[in-house]
Amino acid sequence: MTHTKRKSKIILIILLAVILTLCGISVWYVNDYYHAVDVDAALTSSDTVTVSSTATGMLFDGPGTKDALIFYPGAKVEAIAYAPLLKQIAGSGIDCFLVKMPCNLAFFGMNKADDIMADYSYEHWYLAGHSLGGAMAASYAGKHLNDLDGLILLASYSTSDLTKAVFPVISIYGSNDGVLNMDKVVISRDLMPADYSEHVIEGGNHAGFGSYGAQKGDHDASISHDEQWKETVSVCTSVLKK
Repeated sequence: MTHTKRKSKIILIILLAVILTLCGISVWYVNDYYHAVDVDAALTSSDTVTVSSTATGMLFDGPGTKDALIFYPGAKVEAIAYAPLLKQIAGSGIDCFLVKMPCNLAFFGMNKADDIMADYSYEHWYLAGHSLGGAMAASYAGKHLNDLDGLILLASYSTSDLTKAVFPVISIYGSNDGVLNMDKVVISRDLMPADYSEHVIEGGNHAGFGSYGAQKGDHDASISHDEQWKETVSVCTSVLKK
């Protein structure tokens, strides 16, 4: 074997090793996520809310017929972890579409709302998201100002200019949130429309919007998940339905 062929073979082996390593890391990263816990009841239809699968995730169909909310999950969180919150919102009269994101990352499914709004007919469409899901929802909203009637950011912020939006934007976060970057929340206020409001859930934390256990870096909540969900639903419906 000549020196050139030997060198080429070594380079090829190194490249293959790098590719296999990157593939291994990718597989590990995709499968390392927060799993939903205690959500069976929320995934079961009740007398007031019908739960069903859709092409993009799940639909929580409540007594309302005119309003619908599309929800983007937080990064590396199993989508059904938000079923308890969305079932309560649906019960209040706003049907909810839970989007299952590729690799549990809303970054790869930011435009999923397009498919839902094309397949279903509602008079009013709202978009919401938790953490990274909220940031991606805000990015989508910034490019579809005429298609939405409201945006809800749960423990999140926007990097898109929403100053020209004619719909309300609600930012909700817990006082015990140890994950949310509050500096970025403050900066994002300059990107918000006239109808912008913030609500702090006293005792709530970052992971409390879903049901997936403790999140790395978060602080302990001093209220229950049920209390955090109930307050979130109350704030969302009071602002959106007005």
